[in-house]
Amino acid sequence: MHHNHGASPALKPIRIGIDAMGGDHAPDAIVKGCVLALEDMSPGDVYVLFGDEPTIRELLIERGVKADDPRIEIVHCTQIIAMGESAAKGVRSKPDASIVKMHEFGAEKHPRRCDVVVSAGNTGACVAAATLAMRRLPGVIRPGICVTVPAFHGPMVLIDAGANPEPKAEHLCQYGIMADEFARDVLRIEKPRVAVMNIGSEESKGTGIIKETATMLRDVPGINYIGYVEGRDFFEGVADVVVTDGLVGNTLLKAAEGMAKSLFKAIGAEIMNVDPTLALKFEPVVKAIYAKNDYHEHGAAPLLGVNGACFIAHGSSEARTMRAAIKNCRTFVRARVNEAIVRRLAAARQPAVEGAGA
Repeated sequence: MHHNHGASPALKPIRIGIDAMGGDHAPDAIVKGCVLALEDMSPGDVYVLFGDEPTIRELLIERGVKADDPRIEIVHCTQIIAMGESAAKGVRSKPDASIVKMHEFGAEKHPRRCDVVVSAGNTGACVAAATLAMRRLPGVIRPGICVTVPAFHGPMVLIDAGANPEPKAEHLCQYGIMADEFARDVLRIEKPRVAVMNIGSEESKGTGIIKETATMLRDVPGINYIGYVEGRDFFEGVADVVVTDGLVGNTLLKAAEGMAKSLFKAIGAEIMNVDPTLALKFEPVVKAIYAKNDYHEHGAAPLLGVNGACFIAHGSSEARTMRAAIKNCRTFVRARVNEAIVRRLAAARQPAVEGAGA
């Protein structure tokens, strides 16, 4: 069955696990997003909702979904890991939390396995629960969060967005390989330009780990490595894949999000100041730019490197964010990214092994 690349795998039903209790607007926005996403289903698909069953049922009924609808399953969970809670402690001390239980369903051997799971909840708890329950793909040292960034010229990816704040060079090199594969399979970029985030483009700049990562990536077969990229070039379309540690990646994304928000506010205020009648003319322009850069339209980011499929959505996800996230989940499973990652990592290890024996 795995060797059949014909029409059938595309139609194989997909079970998508959804953490109904995760996120600033949970459970309302999450359940509403699932209901919206019923329209995107292929025949046989199932959404498995994790959380407080009575609450979820009530929200589904409010939105016109019958209790016996075969497209939705509910797995009752009695605990929640809060957004601000310590991730490791939460995962250890709350075995019945929606995040923990959902990731157990995402593991290969689970009898009611979900092909992919998604949460807008505590990011650290998602990373910990996924790594614990699903384990890592063969050859992967540390999983990383791979975010698709809507730059002006088109989508690009950044890895890591917060799973691994203090990585080793080997981790970052693997991030480059995994994100390269994601960019090819999901974003359909033919030969992604891979760069390492640094404080300058000169060879001499940056930390030891950054330099080591650059040296390693340069030698990986099949990677189109183009060198260093700086923060200001990030949105200019210089690279398709940008590799960085979780601290810098997370900070960069949040700073960009905050700056975009402030900029839109400033533009709005200035237009009103200069000439309120201009506001009406400008509104469609501002809205169009905003939509292109709106994370709500871009759903969720995969945690690459786990033996399963785990997506992490923005903490302030709304219903439409969840709908987009569920679409991301389906695309990822259909693209068989994990199989390709395992092959690529094995191929990257080959030359080193031969060299060692020489």
